[in-house]
Amino acid sequence: MSEGWLALIQQALSLLFSLDPDVWSIVSVSFSVSLAALAITLIPSMILGFVLAFARFPGRWFATNLVQTTQSIPTVVIGLLVYLMLTRMGPLGDLKWLFTQKGMILGQMMICAPVLIAMSQAAFTSVDKRAWETSRTLGASWLRSVWLVCRELKVPLLMAIVAAFSRILTEVGCSMMVGGNIAGVTRNIPTAIALETSKGDFAQAIALGLVLLILALVLNFTLGTLRGRAEPRSL
Repeated sequence: MSEGWLALIQQALSLLFSLDPDVWSIVSVSFSVSLAALAITLIPSMILGFVLAFARFPGRWFATNLVQTTQSIPTVVIGLLVYLMLTRMGPLGDLKWLFTQKGMILGQMMICAPVLIAMSQAAFTSVDKRAWETSRTLGASWLRSVWLVCRELKVPLLMAIVAAFSRILTEVGCSMMVGGNIAGVTRNIPTAIALETSKGDFAQAIALGLVLLILALVLNFTLGTLRGRAEPRSL
């Protein structure tokens, strides 16, 4: 590795360990927005995934394929849609959420929901429906039965949550369009990396990239541990 690379990495680590206010402000905005979007979307999306897996109703095939399709829409297209909704002439223009964290949360909710619905539907579909029917036959309430099924599927459901969180935490297109990349307000990790790289400030970009890398390692090792503990039970 060249001395230039080593110097950049040292600068990046220095920014992180010295608690540089600019870097950690960006990290704070990124996590607060993405966690809020995930928290708001989580329960309704899981319920929809459950309904699509267990219920039989007209239009179920169409709804399932619609959810699958929305997963593959580029985030910049979702950002364009949210932007048009939040502009002064748009249907949500009175909210004045454009270039605010609330607008970013709305955009990330639209990105997060299809991932959660599709992955939770796949998880619920894989479970033995007799577990649900047995709990209901034994007199368990609807909520109690759902809770029992979710406990059996805690690993795949956690994987769905991690996948959704990773997607919204690392997306650039929607945050850039709806948030506007305003320093200290709507600048998050992906938009900051894109900006600092274009400016040639690679140290800050590497520092922010390291935060995402460490988060990815922690989440994947945690999931790997949970999956390993769950496997003997499923045999």
